[in-house]
Amino acid sequence: MTDHEQAVTQAADRLLAAADKRQPCGPVRDLLGSTDVAGAYAVQRRLTEHRLAAGAVVTGRKIGLTSPAVQKQLGVDQPDFGVLFADMDVSALTGVPATRLLQPKAEAEIAFVLATDLDGDDLDLAAVRAAVAYASPALEIVDSRIADWDITLTDTVADNASSGLYVLGDSRVPLKEFEPREATMRMYADDVLVSEGDGTACLGDPLNALLWLARTARAYGDPLRAGQVVLSGALGPMVGVAAGVTVRAEISGLGTVSASFTDKEPS
Repeated sequence: MTDHEQAVTQAADRLLAAADKRQPCGPVRDLLGSTDVAGAYAVQRRLTEHRLAAGAVVTGRKIGLTSPAVQKQLGVDQPDFGVLFADMDVSALTGVPATRLLQPKAEAEIAFVLATDLDGDDLDLAAVRAAVAYASPALEIVDSRIADWDITLTDTVADNASSGLYVLGDSRVPLKEFEPREATMRMYADDVLVSEGDGTACLGDPLNALLWLARTARAYGDPLRAGQVVLSGALGPMVGVAAGVTVRAEISGLGTVSASFTDKEPS
């Protein structure tokens, strides 16, 4: 085993232990460095393989670091991505179990559900637009296995792009009736406005984010497939949440999505 392979293994083991023990760990950049993105995605693949071996089912991807301000903060010039699994989708639950999370924060996003695969070698904005069956309002509940959110790019990529859970709203709007770039968002916590933004906050257009992901996923040999959900990236700042809080996001053209956090597991 090379030194790099050993570092990837140790980083994956550290993050797995943090998730299993429900105890945040130190950053993994001490093993990977702060710029080895390929190594960080290798860690993420290890974590994905571990989940798949345990019976998890992939439902799509999430895009992160779509805000220019956050990119500047982490010293990067492109987004990142993580994998969505079926047990992350808590849309059908009356209460989102905060007990499953370590350091949760909520973001309002656009969810794209794909009608066709995005695996061609000529992917452009027209292709990704045509591949979308519909868009829905969404809340991504991000989380970090890294203590105190003390992350660099490699830390968050390795940690499945700081993924947690997600909630999809009921509305399903085809893109012929909805322009993602023009959407405005307001997010409330217990009816207090806590975040606002618009589609341009997401790489200038959430469809730009989808195009970036489609090309990147294809380059990694795991293209986006029909039926998968893609979370666009945040339309405004994320906000910390805890049991007892209800978060509601209103996205123009799509409607409303909400989540009430609880300290109880669903019965």
